[in-house]
Amino acid sequence: MQIAENGQISQRQFSAGSLEARWKILPGRIHSGRNQTSDSAPDGASTSRTQPEGVLISVIIPTYNYAHLLPRALDSVVEQLATDVELIVVNDGSTDATSEVLAGYAARHPQLRVIDQANAGAAAARNHGIRESRAPYALLLDADDELLPDALAKLRAVVAAKPTAGMVLGAQITVYPDGRERLRLPTAVPDASPVQLAKRYLLEKRVSISHSCSLFRRDLLLQRPYPENLRGGEDVAVFAFLLVSAPVAITRAPLARIHKHADSLRHSRENEEQRAVAMVSEVFGGLPTECQPLRRRYEAQRFLSLFRAALLAGDRSTARRYYRCAFRLSPLQSLRGRHLRKAIRLLMRR
Repeated sequence: MQIAENGQISQRQFSAGSLEARWKILPGRIHSGRNQTSDSAPDGASTSRTQPEGVLISVIIPTYNYAHLLPRALDSVVEQLATDVELIVVNDGSTDATSEVLAGYAARHPQLRVIDQANAGAAAARNHGIRESRAPYALLLDADDELLPDALAKLRAVVAAKPTAGMVLGAQITVYPDGRERLRLPTAVPDASPVQLAKRYLLEKRVSISHSCSLFRRDLLLQRPYPENLRGGEDVAVFAFLLVSAPVAITRAPLARIHKHADSLRHSRENEEQRAVAMVSEVFGGLPTECQPLRRRYEAQRFLSLFRAALLAGDRSTARRYYRCAFRLSPLQSLRGRHLRKAIRLLMRR
């Protein structure tokens, strides 16, 4: 179920149904560059009502305290701006110089709209930007990443070939803190049933989806918004829904440089068990009935992830408890080679 460079795609249609909108509209204000008109909105919000003709792609950048990195992301987009592209930045209550950086760019680039909101997290910022966007496709660019030259032109070609694609997955260049770079090509997505695709993505990890190098259909993002109750892993629920809801297009062209830095490599273990359970609920709350039998295996997978994290932290007693939870949920998932080897070594070190 993918488009190659020639635009060919296998046909599969699946109706996942609309989800109830489970997010609240955050009060905020929108400001932009020149020639922008706006109408009043409740709670002091101001939203643009100027509907551009032929807008195809909304590039949405959520940002929080990234004033030192944001210009790199912005420059990578404004260099590719065209009449069919709009740029939206959602400032999620930054306390650094982000507002000043954005004001300077908005003054120079009328296609940039800036949305200010009280700090509510990346999921809320993405949802806010998606609601305010006006194009059928959205590219969610992380504030510490950058688009590669001609990325938007390459995406135009793909969606022109197959506008019904729910996602376009592109290649990326991963940049590590030590300066090393690695080209990562998108994984193939077969023509398969929703349950097979969910299994492939959630359990086997054979489908890779990332922000910054992917394009999403806005109507699907509105059906399955980012869960704002999660702070971490909130993208999995959205990606799983998109995967089973519409055809997937693939381009091997590198679309973005994705930077790994110290902040993005740290993972908090605070309330980790509650977050894992909430993540399972969010993921399967957006999947069709036929995918629900995978839920216990995926919950076991989340506990196995906690098991590995506890092992790395040297917390052996917690690691044992997490492994036992995973085993009770799904012996099949827990007895897979690498998990079993780690568990045996742990249990032998009582």
